[in-house]
Amino acid sequence: MRLGKVIGTVVSTVKAKGYEARKILVIQPVDPVGIFTGTSFLAFDAVQAGVGDVVLTIEEGNSARQVLQNDDVVTVKTVIAAIVDEIA
Repeated sequence: MRLGKVIGTVVSTVKAKGYEARKILVIQPVDPVGIFTGTSFLAFDAVQAGVGDVVLTIEEGNSARQVLQNDDVVTVKTVIAAIVDEIA
C-alpha cells in the first residue's frame, strides 16, 4: 500500500473493454506529513476520489482487481482503495 495525493485526472476518449466506466487519476506519493516523494503514477479510482484528496493505493494486481470487483478487468496494477481522512 502507498499513500498519495490526487494531482490530476486522465481523460480518455477510447478505453479497452472492462475499463469504460473507470476513472483514472494521477497520484503523487506523499509521506505521512504530506511532503511529495517519488514519481507520480496512474491509478484506477474505486472510491470516488478527486483532485486534492489524500488516498491509499494498492499496487498489486490481484488485490487491485478484487477492489474493483469486476472480472472483465483483466490487468490492473494500481487502484485507489481509500480516501484518507486523517493520519494520527
